[in-house]
Amino acid sequence: MNEILFHYHKVNPTTWVYLSSLLTIGLFFKFSRLWSVRNLDLIGLIALAPGLLLVHYGQETVDPSIEQVGYIWLFTMGGLFIIRLLLDPMMVRRPLLEPNLSMGGMTFIGISLLVFLMANVITSKPAVEDLVGATAAEQLLAREQPAEGDDLLARYGPGYPLLHTLSSYPTQRIFVESPESPTQSKVELDVSRQRAREAATRTMAIISHLAIVLGMVLIGYNHFDNIKTGIAAALLYLLLPYTSIFTGRVEHVLPAALMIWAVVAYRRPLVAGMLMGLAIGVSYYPLFLLPLWFSFYWQRGLMRFLAGVASMIALLVGSLALTSVDVDAFLGRTRAMFGWTLPRRHGLDGFWDADFRDPAYRIPVLAAFVVLSGSLALWPAQKNLGTLMSCSAALMLGAQFWHGHGGGLLMAWYLPLMLLTIFRPNLEDRVALTVLGQGWTSRHRLRLRSVDQAA
Repeated sequence: MNEILFHYHKVNPTTWVYLSSLLTIGLFFKFSRLWSVRNLDLIGLIALAPGLLLVHYGQETVDPSIEQVGYIWLFTMGGLFIIRLLLDPMMVRRPLLEPNLSMGGMTFIGISLLVFLMANVITSKPAVEDLVGATAAEQLLAREQPAEGDDLLARYGPGYPLLHTLSSYPTQRIFVESPESPTQSKVELDVSRQRAREAATRTMAIISHLAIVLGMVLIGYNHFDNIKTGIAAALLYLLLPYTSIFTGRVEHVLPAALMIWAVVAYRRPLVAGMLMGLAIGVSYYPLFLLPLWFSFYWQRGLMRFLAGVASMIALLVGSLALTSVDVDAFLGRTRAMFGWTLPRRHGLDGFWDADFRDPAYRIPVLAAFVVLSGSLALWPAQKNLGTLMSCSAALMLGAQFWHGHGGGLLMAWYLPLMLLTIFRPNLEDRVALTVLGQGWTSRHRLRLRSVDQAA
């Protein structure tokens, strides 16, 4: 960016926490209603930043004790937000609390932030450990051994194996790297493969962020009947320190973009199912959203949604079959994609690092999460769009508590949905029976809608 803007320097993450917190308060805090739920939500969002900085600082200074304090902070705030999200369906009275800035002003700030964040992705260099990890994943996928799925599971956790070959871009660092020791010179990599991987990573990160922002605006316009609300939620997402620090993490933003667009397309169960199936295949953890979404479509649209999920998962499995050298390699990659293994107690990092706590305690946390996922199929009995968003955000937030590889940091999985829940109006009339047609084609839905209007 300094080639375009004279003497431009990236804002330090700590400085951005202060600036973004002040902007968040100035733009969204309701000074006329100090004790509103909106204000408490904003305070909670701002309170996530110290934990994120502690983890970031601990990783860069190689101080695991500081990093663990950050994880504990994030998990504490995450637990409070889970309670908030699960109680959201009971909040029937939802007065319209518009932002303190006009729609034009928010749009201008949002576009400016988006340009700067995407420029950071384009100009950032992948870290050494990211290059090494991507190269190792590429080697694991290329070798002809049936154990490669187990190796990928141990290194990265469940998810689409081919996604692990992409580098990641730390767009913000507390400490600036020395210019005398460029990152690429520390690792011997094939130049053409490295450039292709970097281009693919940058492209996927930028498209995913654009999809998240556009999807949030469309949800406000189409489903909330208030585009200003969608723009406000998207702007707050761009303002959060998490978005600035982890802009280049494809494994964070790609599943989030798919889940957001599944909500955008919720009136078309087949399309929503395809997007949800793709999210499940890419990152595995949205699999636990299925009981909730099945319950939402139970009275109408369930078979269309199920067909969409199954078709995309089958497509991803087929892509693994085409890129595998033999049956054993294919089965190993499939096992890595779906996490077909017992909960691991070794090779974990983040909060469940074995040097700080016994990973055996992760098993009851996982059991409680599975119970929560299944219970949302029964409660609340009548599910609307608001319930779908809030409970989906609660589940993706709950997945952080047992994630064995940096759980707590993958905030993009739940932040967009949680922000839409915070800003949403009353959506009790958005249920499957009233917004979906009985047929599979759009023409049948339009005809059914015209009959309803004539009646």
